[in-house]
Amino acid sequence: MITYSATIADHGRRMDSFVRSILPAASVSYLRQILKGGSVLLNDAPATPDQLLRFSDTIALKETSRIRSLLVPRTNGPDILYEDDDVAIFNKPAGLSVHRSAEHGIRNLVDTGIAFFGRRGIELKLYPVNRLDRETSGLVLLAKSSAKAGAFGKLFQEGLVEKRYLTVVSGKTAESGVIDLPLDEKESRSEFRTLCTRKGVSILSVTPITGRSHQIRRHLSSIGHPVMGDLRYGGKRNRELGSHALHSYRLAFPHPVCGAPLSIFAPLPQEFAGYLSRILDGEIVPLLDALLAG
Repeated sequence: MITYSATIADHGRRMDSFVRSILPAASVSYLRQILKGGSVLLNDAPATPDQLLRFSDTIALKETSRIRSLLVPRTNGPDILYEDDDVAIFNKPAGLSVHRSAEHGIRNLVDTGIAFFGRRGIELKLYPVNRLDRETSGLVLLAKSSAKAGAFGKLFQEGLVEKRYLTVVSGKTAESGVIDLPLDEKESRSEFRTLCTRKGVSILSVTPITGRSHQIRRHLSSIGHPVMGDLRYGGKRNRELGSHALHSYRLAFPHPVCGAPLSIFAPLPQEFAGYLSRILDGEIVPLLDALLAG
């Protein structure tokens, strides 16, 4: 057996996403086969594709000739949290645009994803269903056809997608709150709950009910609690992060093709996790568990 230990960057990751990270060239069907066939163990018990990992879990992979031929070290390649025949859901790093733009150059998530599939021998186009600001990390859906992009996009348009973000803001916030402030002359609403306040900052879970440009950043700034590192909207410079402290950690929705409920959690980027760990004096796992619990 080949064994691995789950890191803090794996806490909340689906098992199939972890296996994808070490077998990047494997097909979706082969990943399902080895997970359902008992070739992957989690803490000495057979694993299932949708099991969520916890920090320090032990993952063991049966060492067959085919698995050995596909196995690679865990790298800094694209982080795919979920994949099926219709969509791939990526954990976008901060500093990477979703698509090509004149402002930020040619490196972008869509082209990175297309190149990744190309290395697996799969030629396709990818269509962004949702977007994140360049400096915001977290969940981005890339559909595998324009028709599927329309089907997934309809869920967002009809308000059937639950979106949650983790952020660190200046000052002490209320235990929870609702921000109703029109943006760009359109009705806009965000809800938040405070997870922790320490060292002059508050850690929040934020749910944007509407989807305006820079909505969370603008709303939090409007109540006097700008996102740390968000210089555009009044946030303090943060030398510990190369970006502002905002991460899309949860998307939940009914799959538009099969109808099954799907809930995907995006583990924190290493820099963000380290920043939170310093705020919390190392006690980051209880915070992550609170996010996973909803």
